[in-house]
Amino acid sequence: MGKSTNFSGQPILNQLIMFLDKGKIRKIAMHHGSDRYVKKFSTYNHLVVMLFVAFEGYHSIREVVLGLLANANKLSHLGLSYIVRRSTFSEANQRRSSEVFGEIYMDVYHRNASSLADSRLSDADMKRLYIMDSTTITLFKDILKGVGRNPKEGKKKGGIKAHTIIKADENVPYLIRYSEAVRHDHTFLKEIHHLPKDSIITFDKGYVDYAQYEQFTRNSIWYVTRLKDNAIYEARQEYDIPDDADSGVLKDEEVVLYYGEKKKDEHKARRIAYWDSENSRLFEFITNNFELTAEKIALIYKRRWQIELLFKQLKQNFPLKYFLGDNENAIEIQIWAAMLANLLLTIVRSKIKHKWAFSNMVSVIRQQLMNYINIFSFLEDPEGCWLAIIQDNRKQYQNSLFHEMEGAYF
Repeated sequence: MGKSTNFSGQPILNQLIMFLDKGKIRKIAMHHGSDRYVKKFSTYNHLVVMLFVAFEGYHSIREVVLGLLANANKLSHLGLSYIVRRSTFSEANQRRSSEVFGEIYMDVYHRNASSLADSRLSDADMKRLYIMDSTTITLFKDILKGVGRNPKEGKKKGGIKAHTIIKADENVPYLIRYSEAVRHDHTFLKEIHHLPKDSIITFDKGYVDYAQYEQFTRNSIWYVTRLKDNAIYEARQEYDIPDDADSGVLKDEEVVLYYGEKKKDEHKARRIAYWDSENSRLFEFITNNFELTAEKIALIYKRRWQIELLFKQLKQNFPLKYFLGDNENAIEIQIWAAMLANLLLTIVRSKIKHKWAFSNMVSVIRQQLMNYINIFSFLEDPEGCWLAIIQDNRKQYQNSLFHEMEGAYF
């Protein structure tokens, strides 16, 4: 059994957290002082427990403690020497800064970025494309101010908004910022000051901020978005549409957008009118890039749907409906844990040849989370691996007088 490649000396969860750098986690904890005055429940232990919560999908601290107790004989593999008390866990979620978990996420992301890139994406323009959007997570309590008017009956629910950027050749968040749901999206644009020169970013028209668009132009960052219906602009020059252009391109022109208190500030942009025959819909795009073809601008905006699929993947596989704390910090920690769990499985998925639907892989991992199965062998050939495990078990009992144990074991 020890020589079998189908078994592992560690539970699957431990094989996943091996992608974490304990040394880096200690440095992050030291920088934030998150382990100051802590006797047992360190930042690393807290992180492991939160990943356990994310993978198992627990809804309360009581469930978490019972789940840990059920696997008490395996916790030493995870670096846990004791079962955390509910009060200690609750206090840690409230006291330990969520920024610590955010930095740990980014460390894991940057160390594994090379394996996350989609090698099938050959378009050079798409490789420098970033996609930005936000998703709102509804809260049962008005901890963070939600969107919309107050209801006539009952209480208004709170909400937290996750502003996210991904790279087009990846499928995990590259940058995440949290805010109360009522905060307008365009304020997040000011966070985008670190993108490489000559990169492209696309977002919907909820992020309209012409002053920031002008800053993008000065920094040689190219944006693609849609023109708002109430935008004030003046057409300056119309460009000829090439004969071999997509038939959907109706107009390509240079415009000047006016903004500011008295609409005296100007931003030069390019306006493209595009008819989407597939959806029978007219789109008006604006961009500060005058080099790319009109068809490429339309294609870039179409790729924005990729981030919507990521949000759907996160909410389906790591549904954030029940939180372990009723404060903003605890909520953000739990969201970071879900993001990190999604990242770890995406890394594993990138290292195997077998094509898994993400939801199916999450389901399998969740069922076998604390079992001693080699995650890579199992995911590469689940049926063959399982038959090999059964065969290993038969060999173990072939000289036994109690053959009925063979069937009872599996």
